[in-house]
Amino acid sequence: LSKRPSISLGRCLAQMYLSRFLGITECLLLAVMAYDRWVAICKPLRYTLVMNNRVCLQLAAMSWSGSFLLCLSDFLPKQPRFCGPNAINHFVCELQAMLKLACSDTRSNQIVMVSTSVLVLLVPFSFILVAYVHIIAAVLRIHSTQGRTKAFSTCASHITVVALFYGAAIFVYLRPQSKSSPDQDKYISLFYGAVTPVLNPLIYSLRNKDVKEALKKLAGTKMNC
Repeated sequence: LSKRPSISLGRCLAQMYLSRFLGITECLLLAVMAYDRWVAICKPLRYTLVMNNRVCLQLAAMSWSGSFLLCLSDFLPKQPRFCGPNAINHFVCELQAMLKLACSDTRSNQIVMVSTSVLVLLVPFSFILVAYVHIIAAVLRIHSTQGRTKAFSTCASHITVVALFYGAAIFVYLRPQSKSSPDQDKYISLFYGAVTPVLNPLIYSLRNKDVKEALKKLAGTKMNC
């Protein structure tokens, strides 16, 4: 809930770093998934060789460890001082909302936050865009309509998640602070922090033939009723 003055500062900081750690990890994993799809479509004959179990584990470990190291960068600047009242106008303990409560100079914190946001948002997002440019070019060279449809269906769920997650996160973290609105930011952060993860299983499960058949039967049953 927003405006929860009863939560301790230490607990709020722990919650903030945990949410940042998980958010950064998702950014990196989405880039890894784009690489996986690029190999699958652009290098299909080498896919099992390139994306073997060892490589997949290494990529996952790099994503998690990279997220941990990037979260440590939040400790580089001087920690802000909070004088109170520490009532956060947000649903969770979020970095931007907490910095607005500080009574000390937070310019160094803002610089680190923007730098980290560029590294975990713009860099992976640019990589994903480049990967999909190559994927689309490869798909357009496929002569079979069925082959094109299968290739696009392989990427559709991932593109949907990338658009939802990165779109909301970039809007919140890379927008000029002078144009930010606390009420608007907290609802957008709720979207990429809660709504998108909830939608992920549904989005990815739509690729499953059994799920598609079950949805068709459900839609047919409702129409008959």
